[in-house]
Formats: sequence, structure tokens, C-alpha cells
Amino acid sequence: MRTLVLNAGYEPLAVVSFKRALVLVLNEKATVLAEANEKVRSATMEFDMPSVILLSRYVRIPNHRRIPVSRRGVLRRDGQRCAYCKRSATTIDHVIPKSKGGGDSWENLVACCLKCNNKKGDRTLNEIGWQLDFTPKMPTGLTWTVRGTEKHQPEWQDYLEMQRAA
Repeated sequence: MRTLVLNAGYEPLAVVSFKRALVLVLNEKATVLAEANEKVRSATMEFDMPSVILLSRYVRIPNHRRIPVSRRGVLRRDGQRCAYCKRSATTIDHVIPKSKGGGDSWENLVACCLKCNNKKGDRTLNEIGWQLDFTPKMPTGLTWTVRGTEKHQPEWQDYLEMQRAA
């Protein structure tokens, strides 16, 4: 079971195990906002399992979090589809090849199938007459900044919507 952690500004910070959440609550560093319909028992006590907790102290979240670039992240951002032919993608491609000054950034990497990656090789899109249907950019949203919220519990819904509205 997982628990959503909110800071004092009701911003989602993280998703932690219920054990970690329970430790925070028992040490009075957090309060329970929503509970799952399950109990946790120790040798002498019984607790309601926390589903959403609120930290007592404010933990600042910068407005603009930089999401680290990864192969898995690029494939996920592009929906596992090749940016050039729309077939299933298994690799990533530098739009501007590294040999021509292109770097490893969200703006220069796209998901790509092996066939298109081999066909494009070490050339730019202009050199082979291809173009992209979209402009690659860093992904945004809660599921990218707070790990674990993409598969959320029903009890989290109100708190996640609160963040989207802000």
C-alpha cells in the first residue's frame, strides 16, 4: 500500500510506503488526511492505514522542477511511438546528431524505431528531408514531478485535483 505525502501548502511531494507514512505520523511530523479501508496491527496496537498525509512543516517546492532526461522518459513522453513513422519505438534518436552539436536534452531527443534510426543515421532532418509533427520538450505535470502518482489510489483524487486547479 502506498501513501501520498503533501506539504503544508497541500502540494504533492512524494508517494511513500505506508510504513514510512506511519512513522511520520507517529513521530508527529505529519497528520493523516485520508485513510485506506485497512488496518495495520502491531503486537500491542492497531492503526488505520494512512492513504494521504500532510507534513507539519512547510517543504518548499520550486515552481519549475527540472526533470532529468532518460531513455525511458523520452519513450514514455512520446507514447512509445516513433516520431518519424509512428510505429512502435524501442530506441531514441538525437534530432540534431551529437556529432553536429546536438545534446542530450528533452528538446533534442525523440522516440524512434530501429528502422528509422538506422535510416536517419548521423544526419539532420533537413539533410534527409524529414520533419517532426511536434516540437519535443520537457514533460510537465504531476505524474512527472511526483513519482508514483500515475497509478493513484481513489482517496488521492481530491488532493491531486486541488493541485491541478492551483
